[in-house]
Amino acid sequence: MRFQKLIQSSGAVLFCALSLNAARAATGGEPAAVIQVDVASCLAATAADDVDKAATACAAVIDNEKTAKGDLIKALIARAAFYARHDQVDRAIADDSRALLLDPALADILNARGGLWLKKGDKPKAVQDFGAALKIDPNHEKAKANHKAMARELERIGAQMAVAGKPSFNCRRAARAVEKAICGNRELADLDREIFASNARVIREARNPAEAKNLQREQDEFIARRNAGYGRAGYDLKKAMQERLQRLNGVDGY
Repeated sequence: MRFQKLIQSSGAVLFCALSLNAARAATGGEPAAVIQVDVASCLAATAADDVDKAATACAAVIDNEKTAKGDLIKALIARAAFYARHDQVDRAIADDSRALLLDPALADILNARGGLWLKKGDKPKAVQDFGAALKIDPNHEKAKANHKAMARELERIGAQMAVAGKPSFNCRRAARAVEKAICGNRELADLDREIFASNARVIREARNPAEAKNLQREQDEFIARRNAGYGRAGYDLKKAMQERLQRLNGVDGY
């Protein structure tokens, strides 16, 4: 009986030994230890704006397949902010975008990426990110302010595009040669519209009716000189219109 138990015990020990040896043989040596990814170094380096360490420390986290999702997001956000501070906008957008793929509900990062799109001059994408941030967090103050400002800006741009190349008057009713010339030239048409708008503004902001009347008289005299001078030798319509616009914008210090 004792002999039988001894054989069973020896067999168990031998099995364990063989299993350990097999594991070592499969890995080519000692069993692999679990690698701990140090995200703290990345966060510390970017927070300190350490140019020498930030890129290396964060890359060690971001490029490691064993990095936990939460730590990867932290490292991406930290490096994106670091890149943004150093005007590496495309790299910052790439890191923020990757973080958002991992967690689309990051309102702060959507707002941050919106600001980066704005730096690149891509206003539609900026508005889209600000709006997405507000959908996640309707009370996000920064996203709310950014979205409101950009929506107004896009509305203004849209309005400008709608009237671009169109003068202040109806070209279908243009009878004078100077009016037809303005209608046929986008730059002159834009100048005419700006003159009309600036004149309306200074009259609206006049201190009293008498001043408003004098301002309108100046505008009427300019139109009369323009109509009479166009076509004559030496008359520069564009120059005359630019000078008139400068004069109007100088009335109230603009």
